[in-house]
Amino acid sequence: MYEGVIQELIDELSRLPGVGPKSAQRIAFHLLQSEDDQAKKLAQVLIEVKERVRFCETCGNVSEDHLCNICRDQRRNRTMICVVEESKDVQAIERTREYRGLYHVLGGAISPIEGVGPDQLRIKELLGRLSDNSIQEVIIATDPNMEGEATATYLSRMMSTLGITVTRLASGLPVGGDLEYADEVTLGRAFAGRRPAQ
Repeated sequence: MYEGVIQELIDELSRLPGVGPKSAQRIAFHLLQSEDDQAKKLAQVLIEVKERVRFCETCGNVSEDHLCNICRDQRRNRTMICVVEESKDVQAIERTREYRGLYHVLGGAISPIEGVGPDQLRIKELLGRLSDNSIQEVIIATDPNMEGEATATYLSRMMSTLGITVTRLASGLPVGGDLEYADEVTLGRAFAGRRPAQ
């Protein structure tokens, strides 16, 4: 344990996701050894992010405006919505350059253990977007874990009576992977999602 403000900095950094006590300590000492301008710039950017960044009124993605750049883009396919858990998932899908529709960010996944139920997610907002009959397909792209699967199942059941095509991202073996190292769930999904050879 360090004294005073140094320990406070380490404690605050270790609260960040994916940053353990050792990493927090390394970051804290890096900041101490960096130029004053560098540390001040980091502090200023953190303050600006909290002041200026908000969530898109339509889809829930991060934005500095009322609507994010994807919702404002009239070239997007407005008949499809891809439902994701977090804004970082939007960026991951955008990097593929395979999807040109709209998004809906739930703000998490159903997790009874963590006290997150459907009411804590942006599901009502999603259903509101589907009410104008312009959406033809909803792609559920939640994480392939227990919480993501529970969320996907819940959403599929809710939308089953709306007359909209509801699809789920395929999952299975990664390119370059070996069968012997695949877990049973991944291998099972690969079999269930098989398609004709090309």
